[in-house]
Amino acid sequence: MTQTFPALVAGAAAENPGKPFLRCRSESGPVEISFAELEQRSRRVAAGLRNLGIGRGDRVAIAASNQAEWLEFFFGAAGIGAITVTLNVRYRENELSFMLAQSGARLVVSSATDGDTDLTAIYDKIKPGLPNLEHVFFLGAGDDWSRLTSSDGDGEPADVAPDDPAMILYTSGTTGTPKGATLTHGSIIGAARAQVQHFQVRHDDVYAAVMPLNHVGGITCTITAALLTRSTVALQAAFSPSKALEAIASNRATIFAGVPTMWTLMLADESRQRHDTSSLRLAVIGGANADPPLCAAICEAFPNARLHNLYGLSEVSGACVISPPDDDQATVARSIGVALPGVELRAVDADGREVEPGTDGELQVRGPGRAAGYWDNPEATAATFLPDGWVATGDMVTIEPDGHVVLRGRRKEMFVQGGYNVYPVEVENVLAAHPAVAMVAGIGVPDPVLGEVGQYHIVLKPGTTATEEELREFCAARLADYKVPRRIVFADELPLTPAGKIAKAKLRAEAAGS
Repeated sequence: MTQTFPALVAGAAAENPGKPFLRCRSESGPVEISFAELEQRSRRVAAGLRNLGIGRGDRVAIAASNQAEWLEFFFGAAGIGAITVTLNVRYRENELSFMLAQSGARLVVSSATDGDTDLTAIYDKIKPGLPNLEHVFFLGAGDDWSRLTSSDGDGEPADVAPDDPAMILYTSGTTGTPKGATLTHGSIIGAARAQVQHFQVRHDDVYAAVMPLNHVGGITCTITAALLTRSTVALQAAFSPSKALEAIASNRATIFAGVPTMWTLMLADESRQRHDTSSLRLAVIGGANADPPLCAAICEAFPNARLHNLYGLSEVSGACVISPPDDDQATVARSIGVALPGVELRAVDADGREVEPGTDGELQVRGPGRAAGYWDNPEATAATFLPDGWVATGDMVTIEPDGHVVLRGRRKEMFVQGGYNVYPVEVENVLAAHPAVAMVAGIGVPDPVLGEVGQYHIVLKPGTTATEEELREFCAARLADYKVPRRIVFADELPLTPAGKIAKAKLRAEAAGS
């Protein structure tokens, strides 16, 4: 059974050399890449990395939108045993500096720009403070990519093992310090294999892919899953409701997965009626609970598709709970599904004791997708990656007697804004650095389009002033745009607990009652 990426890519290329694996766009127009071409391009990246002295265990980073080069880089690095640090192209100075330093990355490939932001200038500024970072290559700037991939050197795969790390994927914790989940070749492929078995994906399926490749929704649930079944991926650089609908229609896509926000925007898009989306057979909602009205609207708009909820996390390398195929619409709206093949679930109380079915508890997962821990962070690893293979999710659930899982809420403070995880304390730390801010507390509050948005309650220092726009601009210069506060509430004081901590529970209650 294939358990490493070099073997998976080589096997797909040998069995289906001319079949299209990837359809996407480049600066020169549409691009179609076969399984054999993917292997060839990845080997050129591997040779280029080797010529730079990159080898087994070295960390190499990429910060780019969904594109062919992203995958060529990842599979090339995996082929020589290097570990890819996946960065969001929307990250800025604070995030990039920390993650590149903490991972010890020796090389980074980045988009040259992101919207109006000049990323080359950011790297010029931060590189002197990153002694391990030897090489920076830019996509869309001169011939950087061709310099990396024009080598005639040795691109043959290394002797990679399933337990070798393939990827470091950063996820912020409740302390605000990002943690690098270390996903192995075997954990990513194992999680993807369980998913395709559950969905019964076929070689003639076509994914309309919009989930970012720097997250398990993109790299595991889409790319690796498609490689396993030799399916085709129509890859979108970024999500747009009209372009997603067009991609489904023009590629006769059979599978589309998106967070609730994406589905909401697609359903509301005025171009939807002009696109023939009758080919869609699997409609998947991930990242957050799907409410009953949204489920009903999806079923009405895509009558040929079977609706599924999908629950997963970086620490288990992808999905671990998905709606079974015979669940009706009401059950999909009520439950996130059942355990995938090979996955075990349990709910535990505050003392770690398993609770009876039908009782609320924290969800713990054990299965083939278990990551290797957090990179160079033994304390955080011990808190999440438990003995006997269990992973603590931090999510409160009820596991019903028939195995269906009902999500109750997050034990942690994280909220999901438009499909992106946001941890208030990370934003609070930035806001607190503003010279006018004395105290700050952030919470997630409901939003009809994005699901949840950040609301930050701020007390200013005496004799100072600051506007909402000023504080947003301060955050935008230091954080990814989806973390920038959508709502700012100025207050004379914040409620405190007897221990002197900010009483966020009271802020949530006030927000719910307003």
